[in-house]
Amino acid sequence: MGLEISISDCSKSDFEGIFPLLQQLWPAKPLDPETLRALFSGAIDSNSRVLLCARLDGRVVGFGSITLKTHLWHGGLIAWVDELVVDTECRKRGIGQRLLERLASLARERGCRAMELDSAFHRVEAHAFYEKLGFEKRAFLFAKTFVD
Repeated sequence: MGLEISISDCSKSDFEGIFPLLQQLWPAKPLDPETLRALFSGAIDSNSRVLLCARLDGRVVGFGSITLKTHLWHGGLIAWVDELVVDTECRKRGIGQRLLERLASLARERGCRAMELDSAFHRVEAHAFYEKLGFEKRAFLFAKTFVD
């Protein structure tokens, strides 16, 4: 019997299932659930964000999100992948690919010319995953954190 995976828009009530996935995505980062809940709620209400959940028999096992933004270099809208994570127990089953393909489809429907993302140097398996799906390495990401 195959997996009963469904991909759908997230709702605010999905945060409870998504928070543990974010902890898996960023294991070394202390996460404040109430701050993230407020940010998640704002993203759900935003016209420039798309948030999708993957469910296995009704349980949230994957999460992906994009932000649509105007990009001068690309000459129009692009979709920036903010998060993509699948529960460690459910990886290697095509769930991440289905999430990313659905995000790409929605981005194209909204007129995006490209999809971009960043991925930490140590995430070698993720890099192979993205390359398998047609993404190419073309830049380094430089970041500067502003501390309150």
